[in-house]
Amino acid sequence: HVQLVESGGGSVQPGGSLRLSCVVSGYTVRSGCMGVFRQTPGKEREVVAATGPSNTWYGDFVKGRFTLSKDGDKNVQYLQMNSLRPDDTGMYYCVARRHGECYFWANNWSRPTWYDHWGQGTQVTVS
Repeated sequence: HVQLVESGGGSVQPGGSLRLSCVVSGYTVRSGCMGVFRQTPGKEREVVAATGPSNTWYGDFVKGRFTLSKDGDKNVQYLQMNSLRPDDTGMYYCVARRHGECYFWANNWSRPTWYDHWGQGTQVTVS
């Protein structure tokens, strides 16, 4: 049974930083295609960042402010967010594609429906 548990959200002032953690069980972070999506007020769910077989890509709005990483020993995914802006406010979700099916990642990395496993989300508020 795969479980993704996010933490690290909270309230921060513009220009501040947060680090989101996604603790994973039942799934090997090191070899999986994973990422983070967000749901911001008035907008559809969108990709923040995702890691494929050999790349990490970011949503256009990130513009070098965020970094997605993994710790294979701890089986945790991290999203370091710097220079936060009010329009970054929203719910952030950790996602994972089932193992062995990362082919066509480059064509699907930003599609929410491509990911099989979702965490419960963590709220980020920038104001």
